[in-house]
Amino acid sequence: MIDGVKEKNLIRHHDDRGYFSEIVRDDEKLLSRFGQASISNTYPNVIKAFHWHKYQDDLWFCVSGNIQAVLYDRRPRSKTKGETTIFYLGDDNPKIVLIPKGVAHGYRVLGTNPAVLVYFTTKSYNAKNPDEQRISFDDEIINFDWQTKNR
Repeated sequence: MIDGVKEKNLIRHHDDRGYFSEIVRDDEKLLSRFGQASISNTYPNVIKAFHWHKYQDDLWFCVSGNIQAVLYDRRPRSKTKGETTIFYLGDDNPKIVLIPKGVAHGYRVLGTNPAVLVYFTTKSYNAKNPDEQRISFDDEIINFDWQTKNR
């Protein structure tokens, strides 16, 4: 796994009314600080990739639907530079993933339903000076194959 990336499986407490899960707690120290919470709805088969941040960490939670999250360590001094880590998040695998600043990230929606992603960041978004560096989904250095491999 990429250095500094953290994952936490969420526990679902089920009963006859549904379920309850905690997403993130202040005593877990996953986020160094709270900046903003945002939500994104993405349609089936869409790829939203890649970008990275200089100053902020992201904490992702796929509320509904399912995604393939792809992280690539592009940090020059990282011991895992050049490594890729993949997570499957969503209805079928409730977990959160912390993405440290400098790690490129993106995702593809799996299945036939949209995916709803809630993410927490350590900085608020600044439209005049966004902390977001874009990389193409088919970048030759990252070289990630987004196709489903039939087995």
